[in-house]
Amino acid sequence: MQYHLIGICGTAMAALAGMLQARGHHVTGSDENVYPPMSTMLASLGIDVMQGYKSEHLQPPPDCVIVGNAIPRGNPELEAALNQKLLYRSQAEVVKEEFIRGRRSLVVAGTHGKTTTTSIAAWVMDQGGLDPSFLIGGVAQNFGVSFRVTNSDYFIIEGDEYDTAYFDKGPKFMHYLPEIAIVNNIEFDHADIYPNLDAVKLAFRRLMNLVPANGRLIAGWDSPHVREVVGEMGQKLFTQLETFGATEDAKWRISNTDFSGELSKFTVTREGEQWGEFQTPLIGEFNLLNCLAVIIAADAWGIDRETIRAALATFKNVRRRAEIRGEEKGVTVIDDFAHHPTAVRETLRGLRNRYPSRRLIAVFEPRSWSSRLAVFQNEYANAFADADYVLLASVFDSQKALEKGKTLDTSKLIADIAKQGKPAFALANAAEIIEHLRPQLRAGDVLAIMSNGGFDSIHEKLLAVLKEQQAVSS
Repeated sequence: MQYHLIGICGTAMAALAGMLQARGHHVTGSDENVYPPMSTMLASLGIDVMQGYKSEHLQPPPDCVIVGNAIPRGNPELEAALNQKLLYRSQAEVVKEEFIRGRRSLVVAGTHGKTTTTSIAAWVMDQGGLDPSFLIGGVAQNFGVSFRVTNSDYFIIEGDEYDTAYFDKGPKFMHYLPEIAIVNNIEFDHADIYPNLDAVKLAFRRLMNLVPANGRLIAGWDSPHVREVVGEMGQKLFTQLETFGATEDAKWRISNTDFSGELSKFTVTREGEQWGEFQTPLIGEFNLLNCLAVIIAADAWGIDRETIRAALATFKNVRRRAEIRGEEKGVTVIDDFAHHPTAVRETLRGLRNRYPSRRLIAVFEPRSWSSRLAVFQNEYANAFADADYVLLASVFDSQKALEKGKTLDTSKLIADIAKQGKPAFALANAAEIIEHLRPQLRAGDVLAIMSNGGFDSIHEKLLAVLKEQQAVSS
């Protein structure tokens, strides 16, 4: 078949394009916001990405049009597909019917940690000999890709709670037929589509209700809202419940955490009995909990502890998750996808644990819908507690954000952060941030740049500036 993907450079859409090509289909696509890593991945696969949206991109008509969830009515290609009465589907529908149905599916969900946990699961199950297919919302460094298609009975997928398409406003994860569902945590997010926390909780309750009686629900017990949703289901939860966390009443617990070395170490207990000791290159307690969720899933699928232990120790992380992009002039530049205040806080806390004696500079771009709006105005003030120096970019596309409601007040946020006794500045864009940092950076600094977008290639530009300064000084 010929598939054409409208919005092909979205993380899930780009991965689906590669999966369909791996199945022998002819794949084309279009997008107007193209940046790495997805653009480079598609180029490496030889998939033709057409710039912009034009009705002529659907000539000759493809067998199926896949409509990205960011594509609205009025998009020229979508309108052409409707006018021509072409077959169209959502990304999630195609994944379900082409790749998941009939297989054993692990769906990784939750407000935070989905991409990392899915990547850990793919690696552990791979090392355990299950040869799983997978679809991840990021590039897993152990594989160098965000997807894989195999002939095995196992499929691992990141379960996004964001809506599916303009014609399907339910969460994507409702399509993924979970045998095992991991729900790491639940918080309010995606303020552009969920009116309140109750709506988010309802979405996750519906996911939990999909897990069959012979499956597993692996629930993050440190999250109060996960507990609430499970409690609300009561006798209507028809699957086996496995709770995990650092809290004492979780069935599976982490303890004895040690972040002092190159590898983070932790102990796992099950119902009070020691189950094993593990280590991982990942930083922060939140990542150890991600590992624990995968340990439970791997055990359910019959992988032995020694294999799990070896796989966790060799996991290489995900691109854009505390990823070291380079070091110049003694300054370490780190790229992270964090945008929700909890993710910002935990990322910085993890970096503080890894680099306890170094100056930690946080650079943040409010780019996701929830960060652009004022819903987390107060929460962000405390999210930067572990940073020594804070820089905020302007709200991305603030005029469009204003159409959704009141936007984040970066000036007020800077004032609130400054009250904590640390330098904090609001600057317009990446260029101004680079100019501000040029004379400020010194050997030993750790620079954590957090955005869920391209941020005008700020990482590469800062490394180039530092390299130039090093050349001049030498």
